Amino acid sequence: MRDEDSSACATTDTAGASPFARPIRQHYPVVILGAGINGCGLFRDLCAQGVDCLLVDRSDYCSGASAAPSRLIHGGIKYLETGEFRLVKESALERNLLLCNAPHYVKPLEAVLPIRSTWGGLWASALRFLRLPSTLNDRGAIITRIGLTLYDLYGRHFQTMPSHRFLRGDTLRREMPEVDPAVTFAGIYHEGRVTHAERLALELVRDGLALNPAGTARNYTPVVASEGGALLLQEEVTGRFHRVTADIVVNAGGAWIDKVNAALGIDSRHMGGNKGAHLVVRHPRLLEALQGRMIYFGTHDGRVNLLYPFMGNVLIGSTDIPVDDPDKAICDADETQYLLDVVSQIFPGIRLAENDVVFTYWGVRPLPRADGLDPGVVSRDHHIAEDRLPGSGVPVLSLIGGKWTTFRGFSEQAADRILKLLGKSRGTDTRNMRIGGGRDYPVDADQRRCFLAELSRMRGTDLRRSAILFERYGTYARTIASETDNGEAPNGLPDYGQEELAFLCRSESVVRLSDLLFRRTDIALSGKLSDEVVETTAQIAAEALGWNSDRTQSEIIETKRLARLHSVDIAVT
Repeated sequence: MRDEDSSACATTDTAGASPFARPIRQHYPVVILGAGINGCGLFRDLCAQGVDCLLVDRSDYCSGASAAPSRLIHGGIKYLETGEFRLVKESALERNLLLCNAPHYVKPLEAVLPIRSTWGGLWASALRFLRLPSTLNDRGAIITRIGLTLYDLYGRHFQTMPSHRFLRGDTLRREMPEVDPAVTFAGIYHEGRVTHAERLALELVRDGLALNPAGTARNYTPVVASEGGALLLQEEVTGRFHRVTADIVVNAGGAWIDKVNAALGIDSRHMGGNKGAHLVVRHPRLLEALQGRMIYFGTHDGRVNLLYPFMGNVLIGSTDIPVDDPDKAICDADETQYLLDVVSQIFPGIRLAENDVVFTYWGVRPLPRADGLDPGVVSRDHHIAEDRLPGSGVPVLSLIGGKWTTFRGFSEQAADRILKLLGKSRGTDTRNMRIGGGRDYPVDADQRRCFLAELSRMRGTDLRRSAILFERYGTYARTIASETDNGEAPNGLPDYGQEELAFLCRSESVVRLSDLLFRRTDIALSGKLSDEVVETTAQIAAEALGWNSDRTQSEIIETKRLARLHSVDIAVT
């Protein structure tokens, strides 16, 4: 077994051809249905083992629940309350690995646990630990100190961040003057945050395609049926059908697993599903009050919510509501108001209004079916269910549960099971495998200066622009710089060059305008969508992808409609 390093992913496609454009073959040892984070992670792992596999999704890469997390890479301190120690240990390890393997997108985040009492929550915590109903709306100093000590212990492997500490008295008031006066202590610890989850998932796919020239990935190509042991796939845009056979089928459909199985002719009831909604708000006073930290706090109704700085704004999350149909999920007005209101429970002097919201997003967590359980105590652990494809003995493995932080470990578990079924053994360990723009990442200020100077020479631009590209893509910025010129920036978006956006369209499987604005870039997430931006980027995408005027106008209308659903103040004609 070997570890993969920075030299592992040299592309083998012909010059100028995007590896995402590889044709779909008639047979693959493994077909993965669903390109969320679990599907993308498994695709990379199997490609690294030399297994030819096909990854497809009914929509875009990382466009479902995987695009709607709290964007934390965390050890799961709240799982200590329900006794899920194995999950905490795994999560803490994977968090530390991601901080090393994806330093361009996974960054340390100092977190604050506000404390209002000394003994609060002991009885409620004991009941939750025993999986009995309880409302834990006060986590006192004793519980918090025990929890943070255990948390440090579980995170000791590959430890990349400081151990916890406490603030109290004048120090607390000086560092966080806006916090509720009833907060007498604050536990300080560290987590990770993923700055651009959608791009990190895409990089897993791109790395997989580079590791195995026989690997294939295709978005907007759902499975619509199975026939005689074969999968029937249909390209959404062209309507073209593909009949594909596989030795193993993996259902990585997340909250849609049972729906995907139904398309295959399998009657399953594997999934539950809780909706989590988040707000991105633009409020300078709230941003200043956070002092660069995340506040992770219990609310009066017993939920746990969070606030932290996000792309110059503040991210607020999240709700936890059971839903029956993931296709009908949305962040409704009641959820928006709830999330706006909870801020005053920790910062009583700050009141948010609906017009502070610049973006909302939501997703349905792929949780196992747990009828009757409180949504907050349903396990976030992962496991694999096995069914059989009708008309054949082909195994269908459903990836149930999991979360962003543990995708690599879950992918490894699934890949090992698949390798065993295929009669193969693992040849590559992904534990130390760098991801995308995290390869050859500068480790100190001197290396960073050298890298930025190199980018500036390649692109013929100033260091400020090079720094933007570096923050946006990590070391993949070299490719961006070599393939584009400085060019003119689209109206309203001075930090995105026209050629840069065109290159993303051509090379990263952009099918819809929303792919470019919502996932390949941070334009929507950062609250920068406007009528002018949509119109301008549509023209860039149209020229890069060969859209005619009707297609371009259709993409503009659909993107604006989608933006409105995400609470963006934009006109839809």
